[in-house]
Amino acid sequence: MIVNTGLIVLHTTKYGENSVILHTLSKEYGRRSFFVRGVGKKSMTTLFQPLNVLEADIVQGNKSKLLNIKNITALYPLAGIRNDLYKNSMTLFLSEVLYRALREGAGEDGLYEWCVKNILLLDSVQNDFSNFHLRFLLELSVILGFSPSLEDLRPFVSDHFNIISDFMSSSFAESMLIPLSGEVRNEIAEELLRYLEFHLDSSLNVNSLKVLRELFA
Repeated sequence: MIVNTGLIVLHTTKYGENSVILHTLSKEYGRRSFFVRGVGKKSMTTLFQPLNVLEADIVQGNKSKLLNIKNITALYPLAGIRNDLYKNSMTLFLSEVLYRALREGAGEDGLYEWCVKNILLLDSVQNDFSNFHLRFLLELSVILGFSPSLEDLRPFVSDHFNIISDFMSSSFAESMLIPLSGEVRNEIAEELLRYLEFHLDSSLNVNSLKVLRELFA
């Protein structure tokens, strides 16, 4: 049986000389890893970049726990992201957060669609997106079912409580214009990650946050 589906790339693990395990998020399978054979350097540098949205055929019915996928194509070019160093780095961070926060098989209702919407939004926004990942983390906590109130967040963001209050009462466009220094933005990102860790009951260890610290300093 073959199932055609959309997939968001979260992470890749090289397997042998020309195969990879592709860690993805989809509507049908949630957070799921797939086996991809015959992968060349071109696929690694184009198709399998963080947060790429793909279409692929899932081959079901084999005995392996890892399902095979084939006929992989990109649903969107995402030129606005791939041609921008800052946006590219942000997708690296966001994909790692999703990869580490979601357990294998997890698939909250609406999560895939919400992620696709945000990927396309980041791709299209022209200016003032430095706060994008902060808005993403706040909304992710809602889509995962934590639905934080200001009081829930207070123990984690006490020094930046007023800023978080502004984020939660603002539209997307307004929240992108909240003036923050690179230092404060990085501190808030760390605080929101700690909030997620507390509710997920596990350490996320998001290594790519270091890249954002350097770029948005």
